[in-house]
Amino acid sequence: MNASTVKRKYRLEGLGCPNCGAKIEARVAKLPGVRDAALNYPEKLLILYSAQDVTADIQRLCDSIEHGICVTPASISSACGHEHRHGHEMDTCCCGQEHSSHHEHTETARSGEHGYGHSYGGEKEGVPWGLLIGASFFLLAFLPILPAPAPFLLYLAAAVSAALPVARGAIAEMKGKSMGENILLLIALVAAFAIGEAMEGAMVALLFTLGELLEDIAVGRSRHQIEQLAKIRPDRAFRVREDGTDEEILADAVEIGDTLRIPAHERVAVDCTVLSGESEIDASALTGESRPVYAGPGSTLLSGAMNGSGTLTVRADHRAESSAAARILDMVSESAARKGSSEKFITRFARIYTPVVTLLAVLLAVVPPLAGLGEWTDWIYRALVFLVASCPCALVISVPLSFYSGIGAASRKGVLVKGGRYIEALAKAKAAAFDKTGTLTTGKLTITRIDLAPGIDQVEALRLAALAEQHSPHPAALAIREEAAKAGDGDGTAAESLSELPGLGVSAVIEGKAVLCGGKRLMDANHIAVPWTDAAVYLAVDGKAAAAFQMESELHPDAAGALSRLHKLGVRKIAMLTGDRKAEADRIAGKLEVDEIHADLLPEGKLEALRALKQENGGVIFVGDGINDAPVLAEADAGIAMGLGSAAAIETGDVVLTSGNLGKLPDAVRLSRQVMGVVRFNIAFALTVKAAVLILAAFGFAPMWAAVFADVGVSILSVLNAARLFLK
Repeated sequence: MNASTVKRKYRLEGLGCPNCGAKIEARVAKLPGVRDAALNYPEKLLILYSAQDVTADIQRLCDSIEHGICVTPASISSACGHEHRHGHEMDTCCCGQEHSSHHEHTETARSGEHGYGHSYGGEKEGVPWGLLIGASFFLLAFLPILPAPAPFLLYLAAAVSAALPVARGAIAEMKGKSMGENILLLIALVAAFAIGEAMEGAMVALLFTLGELLEDIAVGRSRHQIEQLAKIRPDRAFRVREDGTDEEILADAVEIGDTLRIPAHERVAVDCTVLSGESEIDASALTGESRPVYAGPGSTLLSGAMNGSGTLTVRADHRAESSAAARILDMVSESAARKGSSEKFITRFARIYTPVVTLLAVLLAVVPPLAGLGEWTDWIYRALVFLVASCPCALVISVPLSFYSGIGAASRKGVLVKGGRYIEALAKAKAAAFDKTGTLTTGKLTITRIDLAPGIDQVEALRLAALAEQHSPHPAALAIREEAAKAGDGDGTAAESLSELPGLGVSAVIEGKAVLCGGKRLMDANHIAVPWTDAAVYLAVDGKAAAAFQMESELHPDAAGALSRLHKLGVRKIAMLTGDRKAEADRIAGKLEVDEIHADLLPEGKLEALRALKQENGGVIFVGDGINDAPVLAEADAGIAMGLGSAAAIETGDVVLTSGNLGKLPDAVRLSRQVMGVVRFNIAFALTVKAAVLILAAFGFAPMWAAVFADVGVSILSVLNAARLFLK
């Protein structure tokens, strides 16, 4: 991808047809200079990569496919009333509407302006006047005192009132040279009146519009549930002035290093470190953990967490847009860009399905009467039923919404999933591989014994090892530095040279001495004989073994239960892949339901072991700390990172266990299987009902109302079935 290409987001407010949305997504991806366009339909959010702003190009495409869509960059508030976060006084949408930047604006009632009456499901629902007026005309047509032409005219008025948005949408589709639901329905309505089925035509228009209203409300409610996640991102912060007083500012205005005050019962605005004060922090919105945790000087807080009853003074470590809450919201919104095979299948299916069924409807209307098998009006009516029943919207919307709802439900439980493809990977996992340090264990090592060579004392060994390991983030290095600090002599000498040796340890020159500090492989590589066995870290000075540090790690409290539950869920094989020594790996594995142990592995050894697991078992997931296991995380069908402590964990993992709680992993696997169950049911249900109605229509046994049910009725039920996943 070109270095100048950047990620861009656009709101498509007024988009009401999922099938049209799929067409827009496909055609935007073909625009010059655009890469990887993906539409998040419930949020009406289009994500793409482009070197330049393509708002105007997207607007022209949308105008040719569906009437009434307003395209705006996602950073600018559009017709739905999304928040401005940049301090502008007023912005203008492409529709010519102005929007205040102070959060009080809500969705404009635009019902009747879009493709076929959508936008009822927004934050403020408009009155469906066309549907109400049409229903009134339809009921008046049943009055027995009306003269003969009156009922026909009232049915016509009812159809026109309810179906005006359909006509607008059909015109847009014809301009865009695409065959969509609006054209199909308009053909059916016109033909129904032409063959004298006025009541049927009016009923189809009313039922279709009512179904679209209910469908849009259901989608809107689902979208609203997802948008509740946005509450975890605060809008304000309290910055401490030089005189010690507080000033309220926008969270977006916070700079790294600012001193902030967090009053009681206020959300943490940005990722920060506590300078003074004590309180309890509720991070359940981020991690799914219900119990508050203590926060005091030195504690790290994540944005979006709720402060308890104490007041805290903190130092800002990140800006708002790069803090935990913003990263979580971005990841959920952008999950649509990573489609699973089910979503890709439905998109391809819809492109082929609509023109095929349209051709079949034409053949059904023409061939039998030409062959003398019945009256033209009878076969045209059957073809109309066939057309109305054929729209693929139930599939096009319910399958992505199933994944979207599942991702939203997982995020509330403290599991961030980056897209539908990883929901599928979790559901299909037959093997699971785990790193040891920081995953199956807490990541904190403690020195249990130090073995020394003649002529060197313990304090000196610790001092040299700590200086050599002074910049290493490895848990063993942290344990050495901690132990050295306890026995320290205050010597602040720095290493004269320092080299990191990946997978081995470190090499340094300290006070003219050549120092090596690392595992047994480092000693072997330098032909240094060591008299001790199975130590975690060895120290060598000037080519001779000086000390060995025996260490132990603490088992993660959730590890045993998590692995046991994975086995019960049908994960056939659980393996440990670690660079640690075999004795320590065996000690930890002995407390867990581990089927295979691979110890003393270099990074490439982990990759080879993971590939062997994939070849033997099929789908495999890997769980690591998200920092040192990037190649293995990328190789797995789903790489799972532990915790929100670093940006690297979120960037590297396909799935993030936000609390670092391994017990969330079986929950994620179970939820993913439920999502796939809903997806499979919706696909089977929609195709079965449509196939049944299409076959019955061809043989003259399906009335028009059955066709409407096969379209919008199936769509509503599929959407509701998908939306219930958010309640899991």
